[in-house]
Formats: sequence, structure tokens, C-alpha cells
Amino acid sequence: MAVQHLAPVGAPSSGGRDDDTLWAVIATAGRLSRVANVYRNRMAALEDRAWRAQQVSAYEDFLRRSKQPVPHYSVAPIRRADLPKAWSPLPALGFLRGQFI
Repeated sequence: MAVQHLAPVGAPSSGGRDDDTLWAVIATAGRLSRVANVYRNRMAALEDRAWRAQQVSAYEDFLRRSKQPVPHYSVAPIRRADLPKAWSPLPALGFLRGQFI
């Protein structure tokens, strides 16, 4: 399983958190949720969440007209061991091609 770490190498740890803990951007559409991406620090995850929300906002009218669920994003801590074995990052605009889940 390849996990992307976008924080610079040698970045400070998250204040005593276990090295196994990452910050996940969670994509939710309807009743389905998926880890969209993971980061070593919360700030990077919050920036990704904000960017993804902005992209969804730009296409929200299209999604509603085509009767697709509008994804919402949140940030939560996650342990590396809790990621699904075949996990891979969710394309930022994958929801436009029906690749949300």
C-alpha cells in the first residue's frame, strides 16, 4: 500500500502523536465515504479539503442536474493500519467521471 506523504521530510511531528497517525481527507457522498487522501499534518489535510470543496462548488450545479450526489469533505485523524489494503488516493475531480467510490 502506497501512502502519499506530502509534508516535507523532517517536518515536525504532530505534538506527541504516534508516528502511525496520519490526517485523512474524507469524501462523503450520500451514505458512501472514502478516504480521499492522507497527509502527515493536519494543515496540509485542511488545505486539500478546502481545495476539493472549492472544486465541487464549481461543478455543483452540473452534479445536481445530472442527479449525482454532491461530495462533501472532512478531515479526521487516521492510523495507517486503518487504511484499506488496496487504498489509493481519490482523484480530485474523479466525481465528474463517476469515480467517487
